[in-house]
Amino acid sequence: MTPVERELRIRLAVLSPLAVEVADESARHAGHAQARGLAHFNLRIVSEAFSGKSTLERHRLIHAALGELMRRDIHALSIAAFAPQELQSTEKESHR
Repeated sequence: MTPVERELRIRLAVLSPLAVEVADESARHAGHAQARGLAHFNLRIVSEAFSGKSTLERHRLIHAALGELMRRDIHALSIAAFAPQELQSTEKESHR
């Protein structure tokens, strides 16, 4: 785990996540001029904090939690954010 990923996980703790999956895809973007050596992550997070929130509101919560990390160390962040009940309903549908 890189120091940036570690800090990302620490900061996301304010959302009391039930699950956090982080995939560092920085190596796939090496050499891209805009990346400037900054990190690229895919994030999948489950939190009660997302209940009743739109996708945009969820992303804003995540960006607020990460703060300057988004400006200083992360170039790109792909987000999949779920409320726990959304996953439960998806699991029920897949077992039918």
